[in-house]
Amino acid sequence: MTNHWNDLQYADALMVIGANPAENHPISFRWISKAIEKGGKLISVDPRYTRTSQMANVYAQLRSGTDIAFIGGMINYVLENELYHKEYVVNYTNAANIVADSFDFEDGMFSGYDEKTRKYDKTQWGFKKDAEENVLKDPTLQDPRCVFQLLKKHYSRYDIDTVCGVTGTDKETYLEICKTYGATGEVGKAGTILYAMGGTQHTTGSQNIRIYAILQLLLGNIGIAGGGVNALRGESNVQGSTDFGLLYHNVPGYMEVPTTSEGDRTYKGFLERITPKTGYKTNFPKFYTSMLKSFYGDNATAENEFGYHYLPKIDDGKNYSFMRLFDAMYRKELEGLIMFGSNPVVGGPNSFKSQAAMSNLKWMVAVDLFETETSAFWQKEAGGDPSKIQTEVIFLPACASFEKEGSVTNSGRWMQYRWQAIKPKGEAKADLEIVHILARRLKEMYKNESTPAAKQINALYWAYGDHDHPDIDLVCRDINGYDWKTKQQIKTFGDLKDDGSTTAGCWIYTGFYPENENLAKRRDNTNEGMSNFLNWSFAWPANRRNLYNRASADLNGKPWSKDRVGIYWDAAQGKWVGNDVPDFVKDRGPDDPAFNSPFIMQTDGKGALFAMMNEGPFPEHYEPFENPMDNSFSSIQLNPAVQFGEKAMNAQGDFSKYPIIATTYRLSEHWQSGVMTRNVPWLAELVNNMFVEISEELAKEKGIKEKDKIIVSSARGEIEAYAMITKRFKPYKLKDKTVHHIGMPWHFGYKGIATGATANRLTPHIGDPNSHIPEYKAFLCDVRRA
Repeated sequence: MTNHWNDLQYADALMVIGANPAENHPISFRWISKAIEKGGKLISVDPRYTRTSQMANVYAQLRSGTDIAFIGGMINYVLENELYHKEYVVNYTNAANIVADSFDFEDGMFSGYDEKTRKYDKTQWGFKKDAEENVLKDPTLQDPRCVFQLLKKHYSRYDIDTVCGVTGTDKETYLEICKTYGATGEVGKAGTILYAMGGTQHTTGSQNIRIYAILQLLLGNIGIAGGGVNALRGESNVQGSTDFGLLYHNVPGYMEVPTTSEGDRTYKGFLERITPKTGYKTNFPKFYTSMLKSFYGDNATAENEFGYHYLPKIDDGKNYSFMRLFDAMYRKELEGLIMFGSNPVVGGPNSFKSQAAMSNLKWMVAVDLFETETSAFWQKEAGGDPSKIQTEVIFLPACASFEKEGSVTNSGRWMQYRWQAIKPKGEAKADLEIVHILARRLKEMYKNESTPAAKQINALYWAYGDHDHPDIDLVCRDINGYDWKTKQQIKTFGDLKDDGSTTAGCWIYTGFYPENENLAKRRDNTNEGMSNFLNWSFAWPANRRNLYNRASADLNGKPWSKDRVGIYWDAAQGKWVGNDVPDFVKDRGPDDPAFNSPFIMQTDGKGALFAMMNEGPFPEHYEPFENPMDNSFSSIQLNPAVQFGEKAMNAQGDFSKYPIIATTYRLSEHWQSGVMTRNVPWLAELVNNMFVEISEELAKEKGIKEKDKIIVSSARGEIEAYAMITKRFKPYKLKDKTVHHIGMPWHFGYKGIATGATANRLTPHIGDPNSHIPEYKAFLCDVRRA
C-alpha cells in the first residue's frame, strides 16, 4: 500500500477492482464506510456481485482477465476529456520525456522481441539524451515522441465500445465509472484504487497493477491522503514477509539476490550492476553491506568482500518461483522440501500435478498447526498409493499467532508488536524457535568441517541466545541494526555505512528500534492530523505513513488540498512540516534541484508512466491462457513474455470443449487453504461443503437445481461440488458471443471437520512473467450434473 488503512476515509472515490473487502478484509471496510459517510463514492468492479458490490454506489460486471482493457479505456477517457491533473503530470511524472526512435509498438508487440526466448530487448525502450547524457524533454507534452503522446496514442485504441465488448461491462455503467473516478483528477480531489488477488493472479497480473498506477499518476492521486494504489492483503503479515525477502529473487529490503553471471563474480561488480547512478537507490551499497554484516558479523570484512561469497547465488537466468520449483520436483531434480504454513495440494495451481511432483521427493518437512492435505499427500484418501510413495514426511507442530510473540507488518506498512496470549500446547513451537534450533544444530554439525557448505554455515553470525528459545529482543535489535564496534542502535537508515561499521538486517526497518524503545510496541492513539497516528507502532520507511508524500503539495510546497494536508514547505522554518514524515530530506527546499522530484526511488525522481516491465513499457491487453474469444486489440492472444514450464504440468483447455469461464475467490468464513478454519467447529458449521456459484441462466440451460451435485471439469481434471444458483453471476455479453461465468471458493480439501473438493485441481500451471504468480482467476471449464 502506498497509503494505509485509516487513510481510506479521505477518498472522494474508491474503486475496488479484483478485491472484496466487505467480506475478505472487513476491518478495511470500516474506513471505506467512513469515506462513504463523508460523501465518497464506492465503485465495485468484479465478475461477481459481492457484498462489496452491494455497498457500492456503482457496480460493474467484469470478465475475469480483462482489467487492462477496463482501465485502459478509463485512461483513454481521462486523456480525451482532459481530466488529468496537468501540473502534476508535467512536473511529477516522466510524461515529458522523449522516447528513443528505436521504440515502437505494432499489433500488440513492442520493439525488440525475441520469439525464441519470449523476451524483449529493453534497451530499445530508452529515452533520447543530449551530449551530456541528459534526457530530452518537452514540458508542453506536444512532441509526438514524448511519453504522454505515446501513452495517449497507445490507449486511443481502447474506445468504450471495444472495451465493453471485451469486458462484458454495461456501457452506461462504464461511462458512469469513467466520469465518477475521472473527476478525482480535479485539484483538491482524491481517489484510491484497492485491489487484491483478483488483480494479481493473472498472466498479466503485474501489468494490471501497473495500469492502476498509471491511472493514478494521471489523476494526481499518488502521494496524497485518500489516494494511492492499495493492496488488500489476505493475511496479517503478508507485507512483513515480503519485506524480509520471502520472494526468491529478493533479500530483505527488496534488494536483489546475486546471480552466477560474470558481472556478479565480485561484490564490486554486483553492486555496480544493481546500484543506479541517481535516485535514493544509490545508497544500496550501504544497505547491502550492512545486511551482510548482520548476516556474517566478524566474518564479513572488507578483505573478503563482506562475506558476499557466502551468500547463495541464483543460476543466471534461472527461475526459482513456486511453479518452477514444482516443475523441478516433477523432473526429480529436488530431493527435499521444507514448508512453513504452506499447503500447495490445496493452494497450488493444477494441484493434482503438484501432489504428484511431491511424490518424487526423498523427504519433506511440514510445519503447521494441523495435519494438512500436503503433509498427508501420500495417504490413500488423497488418491495415491502409499506403497508407491517413498517420500519421508516429517511433521513439526507449530504455534498459532496468539501462542507466540513478535511483530507483524500490516498492508499499510505498520509494524505492530503482538504479545503472547497463551502458552502453546504440547511440543508446538513458534516458527522463530524452529528456525533458531535448526540454525544452532547445523552450526554444531558443521563446525569441524571445511567443505563449501560448511564454510557458509560456519560464517553465519547467529547470536540470539545459547538456548532453544531465542531472545526475540536481540532479533529485533538485529533487524534495526547497530554500530558494530559500540553496539549502539542505528537511528535511521541514513546513518548506515558501506565500510562494515554498521549492521542492518532489513534496512527499510532501521529506525524502529532506536537505543531504548521498540517502536513497534507503541500504542499512543493521539491523532496529530489526517489519522496518521505517528506515535502508534512504526511504519517503514522512517515512520512515514503515506509514501511519496512530496507529491501531495504543488511546485511551491503548498498542499493541493487544504482538507488533505500531508506535508507542506514552511519557508520561515526552512523545512517541511505537517501531519506526516517527509518522504525526503526535510530541509530540501525550492533552491534544491530535487525539490520537485517526489518519487525518490526512481532514478529521475519521477512517477513512471513509461516503465521497463517484461512485456512492455505500457500495459497491453492480452487474453488469459484459456479464453473465450479472440483478442480485440491485436492478433496476439497470450502475453508474449509468459514463460512456459514443464509441459506435463501445463495442460491447456479450448473454448470449444470448455465453454464456461471460471474464477476462484475467498469466503469470510474460511481462510486461505482452510487449514485453520476448517478445523474450527463453528466455522466448519457455517460453510461445511464445497459449492460452485452458477447463474440462474446457466442452471436453466444445464438443468441444474439448487443443491444439486455437479461436476466441474477443466483440462486439468474435475471436481464434484454442490450447486449454488445465484443472481450474483450473470451471462456476459461479449463482442461476438454470450458467455457464462462461474465462481468457486478455493479453501476446501479432504482434511479437517469441513471437507470438500479442491478448486485448484482445475486451475492452470501458468503465470505472470514478472512476479510468476499463477493465473488462478481466469480459466475455462464445463459444468454438468453429477
